[in-house]
Amino acid sequence: MTMTNIWDYFKDFFREAEQSSASRPILKECIERSPAEREAYEGWKDTLDCRRIFALLAEGYAMYQSSPNGVDRALTFLDTPSSKGFAIHFPLTEFARQDAGHFFDLLKEKVLMLDYRSDLSDTRSWSEKDWMQTVERHYLKPRQKWEEGKKINQQFGNITIELTLRNDRPHLLTFRATSYSDRLYGDAKELHELMQFVLA
Repeated sequence: MTMTNIWDYFKDFFREAEQSSASRPILKECIERSPAEREAYEGWKDTLDCRRIFALLAEGYAMYQSSPNGVDRALTFLDTPSSKGFAIHFPLTEFARQDAGHFFDLLKEKVLMLDYRSDLSDTRSWSEKDWMQTVERHYLKPRQKWEEGKKINQQFGNITIELTLRNDRPHLLTFRATSYSDRLYGDAKELHELMQFVLA
C-alpha cells in the first residue's frame, strides 16, 4: 500500500467514524476471547477485585430490599412485571476496565450454568459527540422443553448483559431478564430469585 493509499484509508476511516451511530456502527463483530484473555479472566475470578464487585452488589441489593432510597448511587435495580435486573454505573466506582470486562463475562458464565444457551455475543462501536462508544453484549435464552399439557418453564426469561464503554473506559453494565408473556409459558422467577442466583 502506497503512502497516498494509506492516507486515503485513514481519511475514509475517520470520516466513517464521525458519521457512525448506534444504528450504523463503525465496528460490529462477534466477541471472541483470545487464549491470553481467557487466562487473565480465569485468574481474575480469584482476586479481591472480583469479590469486591460481588460485595458491592450484595450490599446494594440488601439495602434495596430494606430502604430503596439508600442504595449506593453506583447501582440501580429494576423490578417490573416484564423486566428484572440491575445496573452498575462504573464512573461512580473504583473498578478498572479489566474488572468490568471480566465481570461481564462471569455473568454470562453463571447464566450458562442454568439451562440456558448463548444466542449472541457481539460488540458494536460508534462515535458520539465527545467520545467513542462501544457496547459489548451477551444475549442468552432458556432452553425450552415442551411437554404435553404443561406450560414451558422460562426460568428468568431472556437475559441480556451489556457493558458500555466510553473511550474504552467502563461506563455502565446492565443485567436484564425479560420474561415471555405468552400463555404457553409459566411465570418467570422474581427479582429476589435472580439476585440470589447472581450472588451465589
